[in-house]
Formats: sequence, structure tokens, C-alpha cells
Amino acid sequence: MPLRKVLICTVLLPLAFTLAACKEKEGPAEKAGKELDKAAAAVGQQLENVGERIQGAVSNK
Repeated sequence: MPLRKVLICTVLLPLAFTLAACKEKEGPAEKAGKELDKAAAAVGQQLENVGERIQGAVSNK
């Protein structure tokens, strides 16, 4: 029985610490990364729109 409790604690304690660490506020690097992700998505959408316009212009000729 004691070995089983030790094994359970060995698994559960690191898991609890990991979950507690996840609740920390975002740091400046994480915020900047999210902003970069948003900017990249916006640029990608604009490029897609431009590509569609070019295809439309080429197919109309």
C-alpha cells in the first residue's frame, strides 16, 4: 500500500505544479507572439484576396 501512495504522489504532484504554472499571466513575449500571429493571418488573408482578384482579371480577358 505505501508504494502505491508514493507512486500516486509521484505522478500527481508534478501534474498539479504543471497545472498551477499554466494559470500565470502572459508575459510580454507571449503577447507579442499572439500579435504577430494575428498580423500574419491578416497578411495571409489579404494575399488570398489579391490572388483571387488576379485570377478574376486573368479569366475575364
